[in-house]
Amino acid sequence: MPKFLIQAGYTTEGTKGLLGEGGSGRRAAVEQVVSGLGGRVEAMYFAFGDDDVVMIVDFPDSVSMAAVSLTVKASGTVRTRATPLLTVEEIDEAARREVTFRAAGA
Repeated sequence: MPKFLIQAGYTTEGTKGLLGEGGSGRRAAVEQVVSGLGGRVEAMYFAFGDDDVVMIVDFPDSVSMAAVSLTVKASGTVRTRATPLLTVEEIDEAARREVTFRAAGA
């Protein structure tokens, strides 16, 4: 199942919601959304700085991740970035594949 690194920052409204329901409430909401599309939350941490939340989630496919991303962003309460994560074995497989490439200007 594809893994994604999610980095998120709350807007002012999102932060007010977090203060009202706490971290446990937000984790429950995230788990409900992810599991509803056949996924799983592997890890979820709150942070401070540029990102307020960092997660690793598994989804059955990229379309499921995109659906969640669009819905969450449309709420206006959080900004997110999703980065696909690859295993060591997937990189090994990629490194073995032949790719025909001509550099610009070559």
